Amino acid sequence: MARQRDPLPYGLLRGFGGTVYAFDAGTVSLQLVATGGEAERAVFETLHAPDDLVRWLAGSPLAVDPATAEVSDADLAAVKRLREALWEISTRRARGAAVPATYLRTLNEAAAAPPLVPAIAADGTRRWAAPATGPAICSTLARDAIDLLTGPAGGRIRQCAGDTCALVFVDTSRPGRRRWCSMTRCGNLHKQRVHRARASDPGPEAPAGPA
Repeated sequence: MARQRDPLPYGLLRGFGGTVYAFDAGTVSLQLVATGGEAERAVFETLHAPDDLVRWLAGSPLAVDPATAEVSDADLAAVKRLREALWEISTRRARGAAVPATYLRTLNEAAAAPPLVPAIAADGTRRWAAPATGPAICSTLARDAIDLLTGPAGGRIRQCAGDTCALVFVDTSRPGRRRWCSMTRCGNLHKQRVHRARASDPGPEAPAGPA
């Protein structure tokens, strides 16, 4: 698919109408799911080239240094295969449905490669040992997903309740009642619909008085 718009930084998405809004999926692996996909999700694709993935990772919690990243077209394709598996797994988990073994196999195969290796720089800060290769990046993303799916937050994977939204996220709210991908987008649209419905409803007719 031809590139239509420049990719957005990590944590920002663009809706159908072009509106940019903040979205926090709760984990880097579920945030990856929101970068595009196959079929109807292809219109939201942001990872068109390896450099797009590198820039996205630089702004992510992984903070991969673009100067040390080595990502090829094949590596990007592998990350997209992982993304598709994570989409299928997370949406099924949100619905309480069974996950086909093929998607779990894709996730496990990605995680089996050596991940990014942490190192300490001369100034005492943490970084990733160079080079940050595509397979290591893919493995690190897959391991993040496995940690989520097998940990206590695995039961808090939700899908946005918006009529036209399918974004998945980890509900980190204390009561566990998060419904929307973003209160500034789907949450606000819901409030607007409720307000309009109430404004157009005349309410019950007053009972007739005595004749």
